[in-house]
Formats: sequence, C-alpha cells, structure tokens
Amino acid sequence: MASNLNNAHDFRIDNYSFTNVTNVNPSADPLSKLEARVATETRVAVQANLYRWIVDGDGEVEQPKKIKWVTGPAGTGKTAVMGSLADRCAEGGVLGATFFFASWSASIGRRRKTAFVTTIAHQLAQHREDLKNAISAAMEKNPGILEKNLHVQMETLVLAPLREVVRQSEDPELRGAIIVDGLDECEAEQYHDTNITGPRATPTRTNAQDQLEILQVLQAASLDPDFPFRILIASRPEPVFREFFDPEINPTFAQKLDLNVEHNADADITLFLEAKFDLIRRRYNFPLSWPPPGTIQTLVENASGQFIYAATVIRLLDTRQREPPKALLDAILKVEATRKTSSNPFEQLDALYMRILESSPDLPLSVRWIHSIPILNEPAFNVNMLLQTDPESNEAEHLLGTLHSLIQIPPHSNQTTTQYGFYHKSLLDFLEDPGRCGKLYVEKSERRVFIWDAFIRQYKSDAMVLKGVVTPSFHTRKASSNSWPSFHHFGQL
Repeated sequence: MASNLNNAHDFRIDNYSFTNVTNVNPSADPLSKLEARVATETRVAVQANLYRWIVDGDGEVEQPKKIKWVTGPAGTGKTAVMGSLADRCAEGGVLGATFFFASWSASIGRRRKTAFVTTIAHQLAQHREDLKNAISAAMEKNPGILEKNLHVQMETLVLAPLREVVRQSEDPELRGAIIVDGLDECEAEQYHDTNITGPRATPTRTNAQDQLEILQVLQAASLDPDFPFRILIASRPEPVFREFFDPEINPTFAQKLDLNVEHNADADITLFLEAKFDLIRRRYNFPLSWPPPGTIQTLVENASGQFIYAATVIRLLDTRQREPPKALLDAILKVEATRKTSSNPFEQLDALYMRILESSPDLPLSVRWIHSIPILNEPAFNVNMLLQTDPESNEAEHLLGTLHSLIQIPPHSNQTTTQYGFYHKSLLDFLEDPGRCGKLYVEKSERRVFIWDAFIRQYKSDAMVLKGVVTPSFHTRKASSNSWPSFHHFGQL
C-alpha cells in the first residue's frame, strides 16, 4: 500500500487527513454482492489459525515470539489470505497496520522500501489520540527523519512513541497485528552519487539487501519489550527469507506457516469454483447440468493448490470473451488433459497462460507489450501512444483485447489516469522463464531494443510535427497534455 507520507516534509500528523473510500452501489445485483464475498470465504482454516495466533499467541508466558512467517510458492493464495485476514482483524479491532508490496504496482510506494516505516507509523497513529500526538511530536522534533534509514525511522516514529504511550498510560490496551505481504517483491532502492565515478561509485543494491533490511528492522521492533504488536510477514520462500527465518540460526520467531505444506487448499478451491460456476450459470442462464460432471474435480487437480489457477479460469470464462463460456471451458479441459506428464506444479498454470496468450492476434508483439508495461509505469493512454506504431490505430485493443483475464485494462474513460495492471505476478514469472514459456521468451536485450525503438519513433514523430512536416493527429495533441513517458525509464532496463 502506498503511503501519503512518502517524500513528505514539514507536516503534522494530527492535521493529516487520510480517507479510504470503498464504492458501494446499494442497488447492485445481489449476485454481484455474493460474488464479492466468495473470495473472503476461502482458506478459512488458515485465517482462523493466524487470527488465533494474533490474539492469543502460542501460549508463551515469557519472551513472546512476535513474528510469524507465512510462505508458499506463487499462486498459493498468500495475498488473498493476508487481505482477508486484515479485514477480519479490522472487524475485530486488532489491526495495527498493513503494507502490501507489489513489484508490478503502479505506485512506486508499493514497490520499494522508502514508504514502509512511514506508512506503518501513519496507520498506527489512527488508533489512539495519545499515540497520534506522540508520533506527531516525533515528526516535529525530527524534521529530517524522512531522509533517514529505516532503522532510525522505526526507532523515531514507532518505537519511541510507543514507549511513551505505554509508560504514561494507565491502561495502554495496545495490541494487534502488523501485516506485511509480498515482501519478496520489494525492489531495491539505488543510491548513486553522480559526483563519484570508477571503483568508489556506490555499488548497485540487490532486492535481497533491501528485503533483509526490512526484516531486520521488524525483528528489532519485535524484540522491544514495549512493542505490543504481532507481525505477520508473507513472502515466497526465497533464499533470503529461508535463511533469516531458519530456526537453527534464529530461534526468536514463531513457527512458520507454509501454505503449500501445512494446509491442503483443495477443499477451499473446490468451494471457490462451485460458487463461481453457480454465479456464471445463473448469469448466462445455463442449465443445471453445466459444468459437466467431474469438471470441478479436474480443475482442482490441475490447480495443484494454486488459487491463481482457479481464479484465472473463472476470469477467462466470465470476462465476455469472443468465445462463449462453454466453448472456453471445453478448450481449457482439452488443453490441460494433454499436459499431465510432468511433476512441475506450475505446468497446468503455464498451459493455461499459454492458452490465453495464444488468443492474441499477434502473440510476439503482445508479449513485448506485456514486458514493457511494468517498465514504463505510465497511464495506459501513454503506454498505448508510445508503443503503437500507428497513432490512429487501436493497437492496444487489438493486442490485449482477449487478455482481460490476465491484465487489468482500464476503461477508455480512465486510461489517461489509470495504469494497466496484472492480476498476479506469476504471469510475469512465466514470461521471464524460458523453460516455462518456451517460444514466448524474449531476451532482455530485445525488450530494451523494443522500448528504445518506441521512444525514437515517438521522438522523430514529435520533431516532424514541430517542423511542420506533418500535422499533429488528435491522439498526439491529446498525449501532449499528459505526463509523457521520459527517458528515466531506462534506468530500469
């Protein structure tokens, strides 16, 4: 979640207003309301387990272990579990703060560590007036705190105010959870001194270094005797996390929860698919005999515990594609039936991604667009204008129009302000791995060339307009009023 404190200066938290608005249509279709609740009912046992740990711990009397790691490979539903758990904690009055990292997010605040501690501090300040005042006072006394490292920020904006409140209040009543999701997706911040070159130049930081820094900051907070919150950290089982949470190296953490090992998701995926198929059947007036017997069981087997597989199947069937849902489901089942020879748990998901991507009329070009979207990090309109070869064409709709089950495509009325999004990072993982995507793989050098060519093409087009050689089109004039992509994007290439 992006922080409104990011890069802020000279402000008081007690004058700061933050509103979280959820659009609710009271006249919405009852089935739509039911559909919105389906996802929250999955992984009930997991959520109950974690909620019980937040409220009661592991029964420790002394030195409680305040950090628990929730892990599992891509697609096992970590973010869905953490999101639903956060909702439950909010309802129960035990939610301290949340931060959901997302490497493909439009917001830089959700991709990097810069806003992490400030976001936590701001959310904690909403719980009690005395804590709010203490954090506000800390900001006033330390105007340069936002430029300090995470350890200093955590001490100044969170731990010191908590100590003050705990020690001065007769009944602190501070408890609950701080939920951090997708920490493995945190991208490294780079600090380069442009006045220094050669061997003394600042070395490039790795993602793992910044992820480890956040882990160490949270561990230090959890060991403070006045820190009253329990911390849940969800991530894939990447090496930096496996080593950090190794009980033989560091025994101060609660027992990890591995979604892929300790909780069989088949029952919850079955529940999810049954509810969704019922909604689709009602929406399209299909007979009760649809889907055919055994369909859900087959899809559950293909999912291999990955919620993202089931969710993608449902989106594909229910996004009003050019093919009707019955035909799409038949095609999915036929494709999957021929690909059960490998022990690779991602094989069925890969086959599904391949099936959907192949519906694009120009597969190689569509894949290059997909690679470019997170790099450009721009509103959809700007991405379209930069990448399309003909400014009068609707190349984006031509290439991505059949990929709505994979890509969040904003409506035309919002494309000047809203970015493309991906439903799950596993799509990008699939396209980054030549062993998984095969013929769809694009070398990084080819991606660079593709975007460079797009910038050069646009630069030449703008130059010709300025010289009066050609007349600017409606699209070009409209784009000029927006925040046009600049060459700073190539720092990411």
